[in-house]
Amino acid sequence: MTVRAHALVSGHVQGVGYRYFVRSLAETAGLVGFARNLPDRRVEVVLEGPEDAVERVLAQLDGPRAPGRVSRVDAVREPARGASGFTTE
Repeated sequence: MTVRAHALVSGHVQGVGYRYFVRSLAETAGLVGFARNLPDRRVEVVLEGPEDAVERVLAQLDGPRAPGRVSRVDAVREPARGASGFTTE
């Protein structure tokens, strides 16, 4: 089943390569979506693809390999939209 997750990542996550870390995880897992910096210093992440792969990547957003210091990940599930590719904005 294809699912979509929308996450907001808080902490010291801008200027440390966090978006590129997420892109690498997503591409390795075969997911599409994006990671972008927000003006409030959070990173917005959207992941879309097979449910098990989305869950696996979500679990790594605040894992030991994550650059910077993640203090919180707030994620919600949404209906899949049929996105393509993965971008860092």
